[in-house]
Amino acid sequence: MKKLHGVITAMLTPFDNNDKVDTAAIKKHVDFLVEGGVNCLYPLGTTGEMYLMTVEERKLVAETVVRQNNKRLTAFIHAGAMSQADTIALAKHAYEIGADGIGVVTPSYFKVNDREMEEYYVAVAKSVPEDFPVYTYNIPQLSGNDLKPEVVEKIVRRAPNVIGIKYSYPDMNRTVHYTRINNNNFSVVQGADTLMFASLMIGCDGIVSGCSSVFPEFFANVYRAYTAGDYEEAARLQKIATRGAETIKCGSNMSYFKEGLKMRGIDMGHMRKPLLDIGSDELAAFSEEFGKCMELL
Repeated sequence: MKKLHGVITAMLTPFDNNDKVDTAAIKKHVDFLVEGGVNCLYPLGTTGEMYLMTVEERKLVAETVVRQNNKRLTAFIHAGAMSQADTIALAKHAYEIGADGIGVVTPSYFKVNDREMEEYYVAVAKSVPEDFPVYTYNIPQLSGNDLKPEVVEKIVRRAPNVIGIKYSYPDMNRTVHYTRINNNNFSVVQGADTLMFASLMIGCDGIVSGCSSVFPEFFANVYRAYTAGDYEEAARLQKIATRGAETIKCGSNMSYFKEGLKMRGIDMGHMRKPLLDIGSDELAAFSEEFGKCMELL
């Protein structure tokens, strides 16, 4: 089964002036990322504002990404939703349109226990063919639920197509524990952009990076140096990638991502409410700092 690797870009979702999904902008963004050197596409996750969209809108985004990508890069669709029924519908849709696999965030808001967590993932994994890869996705600081390594072990035993996890929390000890799942045969991708090089060095397969939506080159350069075995250069390039992440306020406000892409020639529109765009008073300072980052490309 195909797995996530290298620079996995957590894509933004563009909305036009009528608050509709902007498919033309999605197509431009896909081409931009391909040219920027990333390895995988990962739309409709946290960076993609997934919980603010309908199931039909999410299907439209997934179809547009897969079609425009045309197998140039590995493309996994994030299918996690607030209800198990919607998650399964999105998982089946991703398979039907030819995606390479799916990611599924843990249940959110409502507290679930370990048994409920296990049953949820097994049900989703078994709703798609047994050779269709599934990544779990743990982001406890937002979801309110934590997916423990010992629970993942139970899931994998019952659903072998669960082959990996996206872990979006900067706990390197826990990250190492995930790599040991299934007799050290489990794919782990980190979600903290600033930890890309460190994560690769401890055995992760890559980084799921929202910041690479705006600065794909920075993160692609780190991965190229790492795969070439030039760890000193990879460490140096990680500092540049971290500078880019800090400039676009990684993890705090995706509207900086959209403003950054606009400055790079791709208008991703506005944030979907209740999220708001950055204010005009912040824009001047951001534009100046963004320009300095562009000089590092």
